[in-house]
Amino acid sequence: MVDRLWPRGLSKEKTKIDRWLKEIAPTDALRKWFSHKEERWEEFKKRYIKELIENKDILKELKGISENKTVTLLYAAKDADKNNAKVLLGVLKKR
Repeated sequence: MVDRLWPRGLSKEKTKIDRWLKEIAPTDALRKWFSHKEERWEEFKKRYIKELIENKDILKELKGISENKTVTLLYAAKDADKNNAKVLLGVLKKR
């Protein structure tokens, strides 16, 4: 799970999620600013990538996990194309 907030209606007890990496999600300020507004998408990506680069330790940890296991990035956004998991996946692929 790569969101800061747990999705409504999803039971933590019933899910089989190994790790909830809140720290890798966009900051609350960035998440609230973006508010899933289409016109803010490009700027959101830039700002989130900057946050990820500044948070190298958690990125390194996730990259390390992905070297030995299949990693699935779960997110709560309704938009499958414009969400933080898509941005994170792009950053991970470049590294």
